[in-house]
Amino acid sequence: MALLEVKKAGFSYPTRENVFTDISFTLEKGEIFTILGPNGAGKSTLLNSLANLTPLTTGEILVDGARLDKMSSRETAFKIAYVPQTTEITYGYSVRDYIAMGRAAHVGMLVTPKKKDYEIVDETISLLGIEHLAHRLCTQISGGEKQQACIARAIVQQPEIILFDEPTSALDYGNQLNIMRLIKKLCGRDYAVIMTTHNPDQPILLEGKAGILDRDGHMLTGTVSDILSEKTLSAVYRTALHLVYVEEAERMACIAAKI
Repeated sequence: MALLEVKKAGFSYPTRENVFTDISFTLEKGEIFTILGPNGAGKSTLLNSLANLTPLTTGEILVDGARLDKMSSRETAFKIAYVPQTTEITYGYSVRDYIAMGRAAHVGMLVTPKKKDYEIVDETISLLGIEHLAHRLCTQISGGEKQQACIARAIVQQPEIILFDEPTSALDYGNQLNIMRLIKKLCGRDYAVIMTTHNPDQPILLEGKAGILDRDGHMLTGTVSDILSEKTLSAVYRTALHLVYVEEAERMACIAAKI
């Protein structure tokens, strides 16, 4: 039995035909699944369904064999953490205290985290290399720094699956690569990771499994090496893209034609 099973998942709004339809894939501990697709294809909506925030119209999602839509918010939190694209933090929490809120499912609502919880928080802060942010106020840090704090908060939740919705969108290039390294490290610690991205080079860096969600709401799934092709990527992004082997980097890369 897979950790996560998505079976013929579909979603539609009353005022629109299918956002996505007939999506199926499985995920095990330690695996990465990267979802590519153009703007408006439904990537974030699919993640919301996987986070148990938006019920599917058709199909089902199973976590450890149990139906996700039958789980309570607390039960879901033990299994799945979600890092959204943007996070609004309006109160002046310290970054360390904000991250500690990820322990809520373990300590209970309105209960102060204990020493053990803050040990997990500090270990995660060290893992991300954001010690310099720990005692700063969330209202006084940049969007990219808030994103890193949000990722740390998801990790201290200690779920089995972490969902990332375009986690590098607010980061400079160096920190984008740091997040890719972190995701690989999380998979090495047996977390299952699902990530959406607009950057077709990122699934090449991460390897593992991938899904390409097209404008009609259909998703091609498989290993990165099997489904990422110049023809498929060029069709999805409506521009000429090439897959080339870069000797200096010792890997394949996705590049655009000269503009």
